[in-house]
Amino acid sequence: MNKPERIKISDLPVFDAAEYLKSEEDIAIYLTLAIEENDPAGLADALGTIARARGMTEVARASGLTREALYKALRPGSHPRFDTIARVCGALGVKLVAQPSRT
Repeated sequence: MNKPERIKISDLPVFDAAEYLKSEEDIAIYLTLAIEENDPAGLADALGTIARARGMTEVARASGLTREALYKALRPGSHPRFDTIARVCGALGVKLVAQPSRT
């Protein structure tokens, strides 16, 4: 039996979810999944990914934030204030919605 070829992690392509967020529905599903994780830093990271998919400069302009502030607020591991999240959501044309939790 032949031994399977080993693949180095460094040889794998980098995955960027922003490349796959093509439609409003894609963005809504991605954001909903991030919200369901109940992780504020994960939500900020997901919003950053969506903003990159849409164009950071345009999202910054529409949200009233500078590009630098937007990158800082939405970097992985950040904990942005709710008003920042709300401004970015508004700029992205999405809204956060409350619904009964599944039990």
